Amino acid sequence: MAASNSQAKAASERIPILAQAHVSDRAKKTLDLVENFVEQECIPSDLVYFSQLGEGPARWSTYPSVVDDLKAKAKKLGLWNMFLPKNHFKEGAGFSNLEYGLMAECLGKSRVASEAVNCAAPDTGNMEVIAKYGNEAQKKEWLGPLLDGSIRSAFLMTEPDIASSDATNIQLTMKKQGDHWILNGSKWWSSGAGDPRCKIYLVMGKSSPSNSNVYRQQSVMLVPANTPGIKIERMLSVYGYDDAPHGHGHITFTNVRVPDSAMVLGEGRGFEIIQGRLGPGRIHHAMRSIGAAEKALDFMLSRINDPKKKPFGKQLNEHGVILEWVAKSRLEIDAARLIVLNAAMKIDAGDAKGALLEIAEAKVMVPRVALDVIDRAVQAFGAMGVCQDTPLANMWANIRTLRIADGPDEVHLQQMGRNENKRGKAVIAKIQWQKQEGERLLKQYGVSAKSRL
Repeated sequence: MAASNSQAKAASERIPILAQAHVSDRAKKTLDLVENFVEQECIPSDLVYFSQLGEGPARWSTYPSVVDDLKAKAKKLGLWNMFLPKNHFKEGAGFSNLEYGLMAECLGKSRVASEAVNCAAPDTGNMEVIAKYGNEAQKKEWLGPLLDGSIRSAFLMTEPDIASSDATNIQLTMKKQGDHWILNGSKWWSSGAGDPRCKIYLVMGKSSPSNSNVYRQQSVMLVPANTPGIKIERMLSVYGYDDAPHGHGHITFTNVRVPDSAMVLGEGRGFEIIQGRLGPGRIHHAMRSIGAAEKALDFMLSRINDPKKKPFGKQLNEHGVILEWVAKSRLEIDAARLIVLNAAMKIDAGDAKGALLEIAEAKVMVPRVALDVIDRAVQAFGAMGVCQDTPLANMWANIRTLRIADGPDEVHLQQMGRNENKRGKAVIAKIQWQKQEGERLLKQYGVSAKSRL
C-alpha cells in the first residue's frame, strides 16, 4: 500500500452497506486490486502519458508506450474486461454491473487506468453491442481483437447539421445497392476516431426512411475505418483540450461501400441497439465521475492543509467557508454514489430497459455533483487550479461534456418529469379522499377543524 493511502480503508471495506450483500468475495478482492493498481501504477503513470504525447502533429500518430506497459501489468493481475456484466455476456470477467461500477469509480481517478484494463469508452459500449447483437462472423472479426485490446473503435451517431439529441433526426443515408450498402453523410464527436489503433466504426444511419415507424428507420453498421470514401475532416477540442490521440472526429462519408454482412442485428434495428448500448455506458460514465470527484476532494484537502499556503495569516482549513465546501462535497459524493449503485443494481435485476428511470437519475445528477466538487477544488487552488499544474481543469472539461453526451440532461429531465407527472390524477384523488376522511373523523370526534392541512 502506498504511503499516501496507508491510513485509508481498503475499497472493499468502503462499499456502501446497502450494496455489501450484493458484492461477491471475488469482486471485493478484485476491487482492492483495482484500487491499488490505480493508486500505485496508473496515477503516477499519468505524468508519463502526457509527457510521451509530446507536441504538434506527432500527438496524433504516436501512442504513449506507458499504456502498453500498464496493460501488460493489468493482464498479469487479472484486471481485464471487467465491464461486461455476467448476467448477459459470456465474454467478460464475470462481474455484475454493481461490482464493475465500484471498480469504475477507482478507474475514474486516472487518465490511463480505464484503457490499461481494457475498460475504456467507447470500446466498452461497442464491445457490448457486438457481444449482444453481433453474429458469429462479426464477433470473430471485431470482438476478439477488441477484447484483446489490440485494436480500438469509435461510435458514430451524432451529426453536425441536426439536433442530435433526437436521434430520429439522423441524416446519414444508407442505401441498398445489390448486396452492399452505400453510405453518405457526416458525423462528429466521433470519440476515439483519432487513435491510430482505431480500426472499426459503429455507424448509425438512416436505412429505411419510408418506414412509418420513425424508430425503425435507422440501422447500425460495422464499417472498417480504412474503407474508401471515409475522411476525417478535423478533430474537435473540448474547452481547448484536443484529447489526442483519442480525439473527437468530424468525419465525412462519400459513397462509402460496405457489404450486407456489416449490418448489425438487422435493418431498422438501430434504436434497439443504441438503447441497449447507452444504459450500462451511462453507469460507467457516472461511476468514473464519482472517482474524479473523490480525486478532486483529495486535491482540495491537500491544498487547504498545506502549511505553506496561509492567506491572511491562516491556513485555508481555518477559514470557515472552506470546511463547509469539504462537508458539502462529502455529502454530495456519497449521495450521488448511492444513486448510481441503485441504477446498477436495477440493471442487474433485469435489464437496462427496466432501469430507465434510475439510469436517467444517475446520468443527470452525477456530472453536476462532480462539477461542483471540482469547481470548489479549483477555487481552493486559485490560479493554479485553472492551469495544467493540477488535473482539475482537464477533469472539469471532460465531465462537463457528460451533461450533453448520451443525451443532454434536458431530454432525460423532460422524460422523467413527464413520467412522474402521470401520477397527477392519482395524487389528486388520494389527497381529496384524505381530506374527506378527515372531515368525517372531525364529525366522529365532535371537534372542529383548526387548520386546512
